[in-house]
Amino acid sequence: MTRSPVRRSIVAIMLAAAGSLALTCGAAEAESYAPAPIPLASEPAPRFHVDTPLAGPLARGLVVIRYRADNLRFAPVFGPAALDVSPRIGHIHVTVDDAPWHWADVSGEPLIIQGLPAGPHKILVELADPTHKIIDSRTVELVIPQQTADHH
Repeated sequence: MTRSPVRRSIVAIMLAAAGSLALTCGAAEAESYAPAPIPLASEPAPRFHVDTPLAGPLARGLVVIRYRADNLRFAPVFGPAALDVSPRIGHIHVTVDDAPWHWADVSGEPLIIQGLPAGPHKILVELADPTHKIIDSRTVELVIPQQTADHH
């Protein structure tokens, strides 16, 4: 399938923008972002959605959890200055089985967790603002089935 010149241009612009975003976000601060053009207080509050794990991969021991946020975009920008960016930006924190640690993710892509032992598990997914303040959270409970020789 060949792409039209317009589509190639759009793809090139998107790639350039992504590269530019990666460079400006590398410092992990919001100085490169402009303040909100409208008061953030007038924007709707973020709404957080976390799906149940996809059944097919889960049957094979692979946890795939889709999530999204309305009125907030995921970006690798942190710090108090980022609180004034519109539309709002944030990230997620993920904790598995009440571990004393978590990891942060800014991709907006599905969570993929592998290597959990068979049995019940809890995945805490927290929506956080650029200062790591928790906005909302969801706990996903799941069971990794015992794998048999047929599931390779």
